[in-house]
Amino acid sequence: MDVSSGAGRVAFVGTFPPRKCGIATFTNDLCQAVRNAGVEPIVIPMNDRAEGYEYADPVRFTIFEPDLSTYRRAAEYLNINRVDVVSLQHEYGIFGGNWGSHVLAFLQALRTPVVSTFHTVRREPDEDEKRVLQEVAALSDRIVVIGEHARTFLHEVYDVPKEKVDLIPHGIPDFPFVDPNYYKDQFDVAGRPVLLTFGLLAPHKGLEYVIQALPKIKQAVPDVVYLIVGATHPYWIRREGEAYRLRLHRLARELDVTDNVVFHNRFVDDEELVAFLGAADIFITPYLSVDQVSSGTLSWAIGAGKAAISTPYWYAREVLADDRGILVPFGEHEPIADAVIKLLTDQAFFHGMRKRAYTYGRHMTWTNVGHMYKDAFNRVLKERTRRPRRFLVHRPEPQRPRGELPSLRLRHLRRLTDDVGVLQHAFYTVPRYSHGYTVMDNALALLLTMRIHELGELEEDETEDLATRYLGFLLYAFDGKSGRFRDELRHGETVWGKTTGSEESHGCALWALAATVARSPHATLRDMAGKLFEQALRAAAGFSSLSGCSLTLLGLHDYLSWFSGDVTARDMRHRLAAELLRRYRRAADDEWRWFDETLTRWNARAPHALIVAGQGLSDEDLVTTGLAALEWLCRVHRPDGGDFVPVGSNGFYARGKERARFDQHPHEACAAVAACLAAYELTGEQRWYREAEATFEWFLGRNDHRVPLYDPRTGGCHDGLHPDGMNANQGARATLSYLLSLADMRLADKAIVLKRGESRVERIGELSKQPS
Repeated sequence: MDVSSGAGRVAFVGTFPPRKCGIATFTNDLCQAVRNAGVEPIVIPMNDRAEGYEYADPVRFTIFEPDLSTYRRAAEYLNINRVDVVSLQHEYGIFGGNWGSHVLAFLQALRTPVVSTFHTVRREPDEDEKRVLQEVAALSDRIVVIGEHARTFLHEVYDVPKEKVDLIPHGIPDFPFVDPNYYKDQFDVAGRPVLLTFGLLAPHKGLEYVIQALPKIKQAVPDVVYLIVGATHPYWIRREGEAYRLRLHRLARELDVTDNVVFHNRFVDDEELVAFLGAADIFITPYLSVDQVSSGTLSWAIGAGKAAISTPYWYAREVLADDRGILVPFGEHEPIADAVIKLLTDQAFFHGMRKRAYTYGRHMTWTNVGHMYKDAFNRVLKERTRRPRRFLVHRPEPQRPRGELPSLRLRHLRRLTDDVGVLQHAFYTVPRYSHGYTVMDNALALLLTMRIHELGELEEDETEDLATRYLGFLLYAFDGKSGRFRDELRHGETVWGKTTGSEESHGCALWALAATVARSPHATLRDMAGKLFEQALRAAAGFSSLSGCSLTLLGLHDYLSWFSGDVTARDMRHRLAAELLRRYRRAADDEWRWFDETLTRWNARAPHALIVAGQGLSDEDLVTTGLAALEWLCRVHRPDGGDFVPVGSNGFYARGKERARFDQHPHEACAAVAACLAAYELTGEQRWYREAEATFEWFLGRNDHRVPLYDPRTGGCHDGLHPDGMNANQGARATLSYLLSLADMRLADKAIVLKRGESRVERIGELSKQPS
């Protein structure tokens, strides 16, 4: 996952139209806002009924509120279909379980970074409510609240760190500042002072207190009219039908204000709501609970520049401060009447309040809010790369004694190999023929067959057959005229994507050919590899890349172990070793012991190459430099002596800059294992073996996400670790990196066992007792 470009695709989880509720409206508006900000939204809505709703784009998957299994399936769906961030709209009543606890199963199974918007945060929760919200907060990478009180409660009551919480206002349309008379004739209230409350009706909304205030208001302003706009909340429809609305009708009749109250009993869309709000002179929220820390209706009213009257719930206290509105006590109608009369009879006071409200609301427009959410999504992506989340792994791993290495299995490698060579990529475990073949992968595969031959753990006929295919591919890739390897062969074609491959792939091919010369038991393979090596080596004289020079040196070490008298190869080893040493001395200092200004990929190959070159040349300076560079690199990989963390490919690691933590690739672990084992073989120091072992355990699950990358049944290996989890694909490069590291570890163990006559498990116990 490349986080440099930010969040491109975000999944929104909450309710969604055509379901009728405030969170559905909010989620829909937020999706539009982030789309306008350059983010692609997809939606995973919550269903409160088994038959669901007739959703339209961008809905992709649904969760049935009471069915716990659908929460886990939704997480699995998102893990597979890869979104950059999940935006959870958290509100009580839309998730199943006690206090919505079912959503925890979704969050626990999710690998993607999560930004949760908390629409309700109660100051005095009961024990279960507090526990659930704390767990949602813990499983979220960041939290968004709409009001400052919510942020304070999260910190003081729920122990959520302040720095984890972002304050983003409730979005609103970009309202014009208009005269209410422009809209009144649409609703047959032209010339009348209009009071308005809109939203889904429910008993806790307290609308009866506005109706009770109307008789007093009528005495001062006889033609006043109160518009109550909105359907009854579906929850209350299911519980008691229209009982609350009927009580309001009856109250209006009893107080003789039926001509002053107009009910619009329907769920209105945004366009019609803008018109209703435009027609209003005064907006009223007479809610009965202090706990409300956000209100979409009050946000819209402020944004439209309406004079507002409200009970002092938490959100109203914030947005109506500084004379942007009037606060009245809970459950009292007289103060409501007095506030309405004051506003309708004091025009200077009325218009001043409108202007203050409208000015305050400018920062709340959906355009601004969309960009604020986009910034939050981008921030959480970057934070995930610095502090990766470790996931619960449900896949059972085979039991093995401590210190015992996995068995060497080539099932997946054989799956990726056809008559031409090894295919480059896989979609999950299925070969991707459309991506074809590369020189690097086939060179690594050939190198692996030579390691396997040394181990002697598999049938010789099988390794010979595989080696023949990989060597044949390298022979076909080599262009005798240019002396370079072509690269990127398309499947079923004779067309090469690159007529000249990279120095890195060329150097790797030389290493594989040299290993074949030095280790193959088959004379025909040795002869062919030797001839191709001799032809291909000439181009290395012009190499300038660190990886190309290093890989070639590793090949020369193997080649000269067999043909030590080859003058051309010896001269090339001198030249390339001197070049690496020159680069190191030019770039390195006490803080940065490296060959270049940036750590990129295959990093450990460079010190590995110097170590074996120094060994072959009996050059202490080369060996000392190689060991110093490798020791420094190991501190980069394991700064606290903990888990191996390779330099990430999303930015790498430049001198003086922050190192990238992701994406983490298996070839980095492979290079580090081989280099540390070479240092161990040369020096005999146990710390190098322990370093190799700790690095190899990255494949087995000792990594940032605590997930094994290898498949013990097939020998396949996942392509790496992203900030949001493990790459699901098992391509050739990753699989070969794991198998090469396993073969190197098994070869090292075999050498030690032969030398000391002890088992690996016994030796592990002995090594653990020895000081560094």
